[in-house]
Formats: sequence, C-alpha cells, structure tokens
Amino acid sequence: MKRRLSIGLAVALLLAVVAVIVWGRGDDTTQAELTTVRGAIGSEKLPFFQDQRVLDAFAKHGLKVQVDAAGSRQIATSLDLGKYDFAFPASSPAAQRIQRDRKVTSVYTPFSSPMAVATFEPIVSLLSAQNAVHKGPGDYQVLDIAKYLELTATRWDQLPGNTAFPARKNVLITTTDPRESNSAAMYLSIVSFVANGNAVVSTPEAEAKVAPGLAKLFLDQGYTQNSTEGPFEDYLSAGMGKTPMVLIYESQFLGRQLKADGAIRPDMRLLYTSPTIYSKHTLIPLGGNGDKVGQLLSTDPELGKLAASFGFRTSDPRHFTETQPKAPADLVDAVEPPTFETLERMLDAVKKQY
Repeated sequence: MKRRLSIGLAVALLLAVVAVIVWGRGDDTTQAELTTVRGAIGSEKLPFFQDQRVLDAFAKHGLKVQVDAAGSRQIATSLDLGKYDFAFPASSPAAQRIQRDRKVTSVYTPFSSPMAVATFEPIVSLLSAQNAVHKGPGDYQVLDIAKYLELTATRWDQLPGNTAFPARKNVLITTTDPRESNSAAMYLSIVSFVANGNAVVSTPEAEAKVAPGLAKLFLDQGYTQNSTEGPFEDYLSAGMGKTPMVLIYESQFLGRQLKADGAIRPDMRLLYTSPTIYSKHTLIPLGGNGDKVGQLLSTDPELGKLAASFGFRTSDPRHFTETQPKAPADLVDAVEPPTFETLERMLDAVKKQY
C-alpha cells in the first residue's frame, strides 16, 4: 500500500513539473508570436503606453507596442521617423506636417485633451481678486486669458493685498520650450488668438502684429524644458514657490488625480483657460502595423477606457464621462489653432528672440 502511494505521489509530482514546463513554454511562444510595432509619441502619452494593462490589451491583438517619447514639434520637424511604424504627436498641426511630408492619406485621432493650467488655491484667490479667474458654465474654474495678459508685466508682490505669494517675479504661466514642444505651441495659439482680437491668426500682417508681445511671454520665463512632463513634475514636487502656474494637458492632472497616489494635494487646482484649445492627439501610420495601432486605439473599448483613466477624452465620450465624472463633459470656449505653416512662422519669430 505504501509503495503504491509513493508511486502515485511521484507520478503526481512529475505531472506537475511537466505542466509547469509546458505552461512556461506556451507563454514564451505567445510572447514570441507578438508582432513588434514601434512608435514615436509625445511624452505626455508615455505613462499610458508603459502601463501593463495597455501592453496586455495590445497583446490580445497580437501586438507588442514599443514607443520612444519626444516633443511633438520635434517629432514633426527633426526626428528621423524612418525607423517607426507610427508617429503620435499631441496636436493636429504637428500631425498635418508629418502627414504632408510622409504623404500619408489616413490618420486617427483616438483621443484629445484641452490645454489647462495647474496651480494652487492661494494663486486662484489672487487672480480672482484681479478678475482673472471666474466660474465656468459648469462646476469648474476658468482663467481669462485677456485678463491674464494684462497682468504679465506685473510682479506677484505688486498685486494689491498679496500676502500669500509675494514673489518678486512676473505673473507668468510656466510653459515648455516653444522651439521643441507642442504644449508651448498650443499656448502660443491661445494667446495669439486673444492678442489678435479674438481671431485665429491667419495672415502675415496679423503675425507681425502679435509676434513681439508674444515672444516676451516665453523669454521672460528664463529656462524652459522640452516636454510637459518636466514642468508638471516640478509643479507636483517643488510646489508653488517654483511653479505657481504651469501649462499642462488636462489629461496629466486628471490622470494623476485618478491614480490617487497623493501627488495631487488638496490645495492644488486645475484652471481651464478661456479660450482653450483641444490638443488633438493624432496618430499617423507610417508602415507595418502602425495602422492597426490607430484602429485599436480608436475602436477598442478596453483601450478607450484605459485612455480615459489617464485623463484623455476619447472618441467615445462615454469612456471619459464614466471614468472622470468630476471633469466638465464639454468646454464651450474652445478655438482652433492656426495652420501649421502660420504656427511655424510665429514660433520661428519667437525663436529668433532667444
């Protein structure tokens, strides 16, 4: 009897070992069968593409998506795209440039994000006293860009009654480097619209009119970083003293807030600019399975819900409203950016001032 039990136990152990080996080989085989797809993406989407849930969702469709992050304007103007299957900048003007240069006929816009300003409650109170911040149509706060521009030549310590933030530096939004980053180009689009009498800049005469004043908004900041992740992380870690206001994508704030890791503290606030611009994250297929990545991001419900969890407004608005119930479902005061060529000329005019 004991001999039979010993033999039975040995057989059971052998079967268990074989099962583990077979399972391991099967998993390796599955990984080996995945098709690698490479993409160049704006840095604001890097956390999304690095998330294991996103990697697993693509793997269900036989894809292993690998990405390199860069500034969106850099992707459109100077990055060698020959080694990539898709480009995924954060704006339609940058995408238009790539689409034209690479002679691509179809593109995908699976999600978008309006530009916004991350700041702090004491700053909101100071700006509200200057009539630069007010309530929007919904339960959110708005930074009036026209009023803000009137304050940019003023130091914080010159604001009447300011004891909360008496800093000896100008009232300026921190942006990225306009020579490399899309978010800075979107900021230029917003402020140029207001400076041009609330009209999209579309003529050389309008460009010449608004350019000198706009350049100071960047130059007076001093050093600027080349992607939005940099100043946003400064905002989260260094606080109000270093970065009282920073231009970001709404998705960055909402995604971090939903993550609930304590990075978004109770005194932190998100202001929507008036007007604002939707940064339309546009994927341009360049070869291989790049087109399939665009299709999946646009139509796959699992990837749509994951994108919403990172704060992106998806092609199916239900994903965003269900995942981000506290965010405004829509922003009525949104304008379009200038054409890529107009934006490039204005950015070049700013660049010459450095």
